Amino acid sequence: MNLTAKDKNTVRTFWFCLKIKSFFPPFFRMLVVYPQTKTYFSHWKDPSPSSAPVKKHGATVMAGVADAVAKIDDLRAGLLSLSELHAFTLRVDPANFKVLSHNILVVLAISFPNDFTPEVHVAMDKFLSALKYD
Repeated sequence: MNLTAKDKNTVRTFWFCLKIKSFFPPFFRMLVVYPQTKTYFSHWKDPSPSSAPVKKHGATVMAGVADAVAKIDDLRAGLLSLSELHAFTLRVDPANFKVLSHNILVVLAISFPNDFTPEVHVAMDKFLSALKYD
């Protein structure tokens, strides 16, 4: 899916107005709803939402999304090192990015119902889909 200029503007406006870069519930939701994703974090003793590792990694994930928003005009080049890390070093199954994207959308819709309009939903979905493939 190609992001239009309007999509990019909608994503930027939504993301930066909410200041959600340290927002970690989507990551925790993914671990609960899709327990197979826990295999990458089996070294954590406590995968609960209040645990330090979940909060830290969730904040890291959302900071990565915020970085992608900042680089939305050239995602491929802007996220190359992060893509290579996940593909070649961490060997994360690409299907997990779809799962995480879904959880991000669900949590944003629940957490920000007045701001997460249908237009924002469509633009964020297209943006997160672009992250999976770039």
